[in-house]
Amino acid sequence: MKKLTFQGGVHPVYHKEITQDLSITPLPIPKQVTMILHQNIGAPPEPLVAVGDHVKRGQKIADTKAFVSAPLHASISGKVIALENRLSPIGKEVPALIIESDGKDTPYEGLKPYPDLGDMDAAAIRKAMREGGLVGMGGAMFPSHVKVAVPEGKSIETVIINGSECEGYLTCDHRLMLEWTDDVIYGIRALLKAAGAQRAYIGVEANKPDAIEKLREKLALLDSGEEIEVKTLAIKYPQGAEKQLLKTLTGREVPSGGLPIDVGCLVQNVGTVATLARYLRTGMPLVERVVTVSGSAVKNPGNFLVRIGTSFSYLLEHCGIMGEPKKLISGGPLMGVAQITAEVPVLKGTSGILLFDASDVPAGNARPCVRCGKCVDVCPVYLLPLYLMDYTLKGMLNRAKEYHILDCIECGSCSYICPSRRPLVQTIRLGKADVLARQRKNNNG
Repeated sequence: MKKLTFQGGVHPVYHKEITQDLSITPLPIPKQVTMILHQNIGAPPEPLVAVGDHVKRGQKIADTKAFVSAPLHASISGKVIALENRLSPIGKEVPALIIESDGKDTPYEGLKPYPDLGDMDAAAIRKAMREGGLVGMGGAMFPSHVKVAVPEGKSIETVIINGSECEGYLTCDHRLMLEWTDDVIYGIRALLKAAGAQRAYIGVEANKPDAIEKLREKLALLDSGEEIEVKTLAIKYPQGAEKQLLKTLTGREVPSGGLPIDVGCLVQNVGTVATLARYLRTGMPLVERVVTVSGSAVKNPGNFLVRIGTSFSYLLEHCGIMGEPKKLISGGPLMGVAQITAEVPVLKGTSGILLFDASDVPAGNARPCVRCGKCVDVCPVYLLPLYLMDYTLKGMLNRAKEYHILDCIECGSCSYICPSRRPLVQTIRLGKADVLARQRKNNNG
């Protein structure tokens, strides 16, 4: 069987065997959740409730009229005890609503299932996607309804579902494809209709043969007429990066500074389409997600169905901690964000919580670049990471922009492969932020 792939990338040790055979387990409801208001790319929603109000699970608690945004819903029932700044896993203190559980987990009475897909048109599905608070659950947290809002003069021919889960340790999407297969397929059908697309490809890495087989078995029984096909991907990181996955499956290349829709495509995470299906079928918006908890310092790792706003510390206490933890990461080991505390909440885009002891935390300082070119060989965007780092450190932002620093997808392949242990991707990330800040300043005059 041919395994599709892209040029560049790396082959880290994945350690998926730790949790890949562990079924999704609902986590006990926490006594308190921290609902970070800004859990999407775009405008942050504004609170719709006040301190002292009683809310129910699934009730909308924050929203905005901005198009590029997503509403937020209470993940438990209880009392709003505070509206204050709290630390987010992305590294900033941002406004959050703190809800104390009443122990009842009462669903909001206004929730109800949507009609069958045959009785919904594209506009109704797009509206539902926004009302459900859906965002990209692979980590980007881009509002899902915005992706299917096709600009004038463009069209979406192909929907690509990212089931590659190429980051090490993470297995939440793998388990979801195995256990929520019907939801995945129903969500893809809804997305096809919302986007007006003709076909869908589900890209799954070859290290998930059971998921590939299960999806194909279910699709063989589908008689609704949609063209949906599972494609086997080679095992390589970052196979799941949006533009790389698109090129792997369609042969089309998104132009520099462009978006998938520029080549007639839409890319969505498998977890997002499964959540869309569950929302349409039950009326319960995005209030929980599957999270992988793993790492050398975790006693009982697993894949857990977790309420949004649950603290990392609660999850780690549930799993148990071994030895002396040295590093805590939100997300995967390559693109995840290291945390300074476990007192941060699960967001809509939190795919994993990884805790490592000293044996998995490399020691030693960065050394001078030896010009080996390995970072160039593995870059999936064909950039020159060594130069981008140097230009950033020297403040040569115009030069960095000329070398397409804004095209960097921050996958971390360059840092992973560097024999001198240079913080390439971290420095390039800072350079990108500086270039974008300068652009905004120039645009504002």
